[in-house]
Amino acid sequence: MSANTIASNDLPGNPLRELTLDQLRQRTSQKWRRYDPDVLPLFVAEMDVHLAEPIAKAVTDALAAGDTGYPHGTGYADAVASFAAERWNWTDLDRDRIRTVPDIMIGVVEMIKALTGPGDAVVVNSPVYPPFHRFPVFNGRKVVEAPLGADQRIDFAALAAAFELALGRGGCAVYLLCSPHNPTGTVHTGTELERVARLAADYGVRVVADEAHAPLVAPGVEFVPYLTVRGGANGLAVTSAAKAWNLPGLRGAVAIAGAGAAADLARMPEEMASSISHIGAIAHAAAFREGGRWLDALLAGLADNRRLLAALVAERLPQVRYRPEPGSYLAWLDCRATGLGDDPAAVFLERGRVAVNSGLPFGTGGKGHVRLNYATSPEILTEAVDRMAASL
Repeated sequence: MSANTIASNDLPGNPLRELTLDQLRQRTSQKWRRYDPDVLPLFVAEMDVHLAEPIAKAVTDALAAGDTGYPHGTGYADAVASFAAERWNWTDLDRDRIRTVPDIMIGVVEMIKALTGPGDAVVVNSPVYPPFHRFPVFNGRKVVEAPLGADQRIDFAALAAAFELALGRGGCAVYLLCSPHNPTGTVHTGTELERVARLAADYGVRVVADEAHAPLVAPGVEFVPYLTVRGGANGLAVTSAAKAWNLPGLRGAVAIAGAGAAADLARMPEEMASSISHIGAIAHAAAFREGGRWLDALLAGLADNRRLLAALVAERLPQVRYRPEPGSYLAWLDCRATGLGDDPAAVFLERGRVAVNSGLPFGTGGKGHVRLNYATSPEILTEAVDRMAASL
């Protein structure tokens, strides 16, 4: 089966159409409890879906059996390797270079700690997922920005300048690559990733790729794992089922080393593997192993929502610029022409009772922008855009 291609016409129904707003408001997660009940929440990376049946069965079977002890075995790693071979044509992924970690950002931090020391630099492509700015600083590293270009893709001149700045006083540096990119949804091409690898090698910068959104890449668009490109074997990567199968409450991720980075992965504390939730590992393994049909139905629904959002923004928010990208369920909206100032999210919340992410924490390029999560029903998405339009 080719990468991210719908496997069968016999798919489940659209998971984004199964829950009403009243049903969703019964949930107790952050998405549905952070704001007052009259607010439509389209901010945090939670999807408005039921749990995929194979995952629900795996978890409930474990609970029924009292299988709630400490984690053990390679089930999660094996499932990721099989999924990568089937979906991404990554057929030579060595299971010995895969280790479980409690979640994506803990895995990222441990990789950065294995490759750098206090005071060293971490290069990021802003605007980018806010923890990319916060977590390195928490651990004594400095963040150097290499802003994306106007086309929402990697600006290689800016990246080279950032590498020079990061290494200007000696020491080591890591390039924390968000692939696919959050918040823009940009999917980096194989050619771009090979250029990343060459540039990183020229400067002696190590690459850590956060590939959390990789399973969400739209049908017909190729996702290329960084570790598979020419020159990428010296890198490290981390991925998870959390985003694609809506499992943030069942934490778990895997850290993967390129062929030339196995020793770096081995330096990560052994406690990382034993700190993952056993139930989380069971859920994530079931997602990668048996959740393909559900994922394909979700991807079709997200493609519909992406088209709907583009049409709604063009019709009802013509001052807002939206460039649909196929790498996630997140939309990066440029609201600078609306006159709502640097933080339009605050206005949309106050006037429209719609919660979206402020662009400010995403770093350079975030002013006047918001991030919107469109992994919801078409009805909720339409109502949210109507409310945002009324805010103007």
